[in-house]
Amino acid sequence: MQNTKLQSYLSVAELIARTFPNAEVVLHDLSMPQHSVIYVANGSVTGRKVGQTFHHLIEKAVFAGNPEDGVVDNYFFKKNDKLIRSSSLLIRDEKHELIGALCINIDTTQASALLNLAQGLLHGAKNEMCDLTQAGNAYDTNDSAPAKEESVRQFVNNMIDSMINELNASGKQSREDRLELIRFMDERGVFLVKGS
Repeated sequence: MQNTKLQSYLSVAELIARTFPNAEVVLHDLSMPQHSVIYVANGSVTGRKVGQTFHHLIEKAVFAGNPEDGVVDNYFFKKNDKLIRSSSLLIRDEKHELIGALCINIDTTQASALLNLAQGLLHGAKNEMCDLTQAGNAYDTNDSAPAKEESVRQFVNNMIDSMINELNASGKQSREDRLELIRFMDERGVFLVKGS
């Protein structure tokens, strides 16, 4: 490493790599353009190696203008049939000259495929990218369900009591009337409730 001012960024790069093991982290020393890569962690994302040049960095980050905060984030490129999402921190010295870059690369190929699958499954929805947890028209299977098994039993017991009281009040207690009551409850799923 020719530029010692980049030394402090090595520990930051290592921290990012340990925190996000699927992210490739690359530190560039731009005082050595032909061999700018001075640190690589998790290099399997793009195949980066120490001693390589900064071709993707030049294409996207350096020519992106002069962002005030030095961050060029969320640009995409393809490498070895992988869709890579990248963000770079442009490192400047006290004279505001570009001396290095800290880049994070993530393979988004699988995430992109999952997104396409989800969009296909949601095709025709009012808003294909809607957050289903916020969707007002989404059916919630818990809306009409009793909160506890005990309340289900109570509901079934109340329904049976109500039918028996109605049968007793009418004065009809023939075998046929009782069978009709049982058929009525069976048609409404009363006997499907566990423990009824």
